Amino acid sequence: MDSGFYSAFTGFATRLDALEVVANNLANTNTPGYKASRAFYRSMPAWLQQSLSTPLNQAVNQFGVLGGAQLDLTVSNLEKTGNATDVALQGPGFFNIQSKAGLRFTRNGNFQLNTKRQLITSQGDLVLGDNGPIQLPSGELAISQDGTVSVDGGLVAKLKVTDFSSPADLTPEGNTYFSAQTKGKAVAEPNVVQGALETSNADPIKATVSLIELQRTAQLMEKALSIFHNEFNRTAAQDLPRV
Repeated sequence: MDSGFYSAFTGFATRLDALEVVANNLANTNTPGYKASRAFYRSMPAWLQQSLSTPLNQAVNQFGVLGGAQLDLTVSNLEKTGNATDVALQGPGFFNIQSKAGLRFTRNGNFQLNTKRQLITSQGDLVLGDNGPIQLPSGELAISQDGTVSVDGGLVAKLKVTDFSSPADLTPEGNTYFSAQTKGKAVAEPNVVQGALETSNADPIKATVSLIELQRTAQLMEKALSIFHNEFNRTAAQDLPRV
């Protein structure tokens, strides 16, 4: 009976954790450059001291818990905006951003100019080129496919684009920022598109279906917990007079 109770509890808690992951994906289906997280599960031994448990106990006391969430870095579609300061990457890599917390990376190219004519993100952080923050003189802005930034035909800077060998190297911060555990490698030939934004790769239909499935499973686990709890109380009430 203990095994059943713990199994129902871990199943319930795991679905609640997974609901947060899916709900965040669903909330960001319209966020430019957003990369969805995919929950994965692992088995957790109920017995902390496996050497003291029997093979039978080891077999019946293995519970599924949320192992974590892995980034899905699949490149998404482009949406034309016509804004000169909007850029999208049509291949691997991330734009480099100088935030208050340090160097960060993003696929969200919804950039703009501040009062100093510095290229910044929608959060107000500086966009970095190969030689640091990008500051533009007055004139017509053009950004070429390789990330070269020019104004009225004059070269100004080149967008710095960095790629990472594994999603595990990146840690999400907010909706579209990432911090990196490794240095990463500069993308030699980035594919930059001016006047467009990369859409979110979170599928709203799949996210909605997953949300409903997780909610229903969580409700079943909650009902099982209630049944086990009532059974424990009934058994305790019957055995108490015998003590």
